Amino acid sequence: MQFCRLYTGNDGKSHFEALDQAEGSKHFLAPLTVKTLVFKNDQNREDLLGWHTAPRRQWCITLSGSVEIGIGDGTVKTFGPGDVFLAEDVTGEGHTAKPTNWVRAFAYLD
Repeated sequence: MQFCRLYTGNDGKSHFEALDQAEGSKHFLAPLTVKTLVFKNDQNREDLLGWHTAPRRQWCITLSGSVEIGIGDGTVKTFGPGDVFLAEDVTGEGHTAKPTNWVRAFAYLD
């Protein structure tokens, strides 16, 4: 399982950071308060293909299909079923997303 954070660095660009998924990790022990939980199985939207920032801080959980997330340094990560990332790049250059039959859940944090 991929478990990471997508955030804006001091350079204004998006970066990936692996999150600890070991037994006892803070991400697996502490309850999270979420504002909203949304399940999405809509068509692969064209507005996701270009550069954009996350609309809010949110956990993105891939349920089926996949999405390729690209960042400014050329890194591309493909997230498939069971993969989770925390989207926090709400400012700066942002990222690209190329969904393929992507069914996902978003847990809005603020």
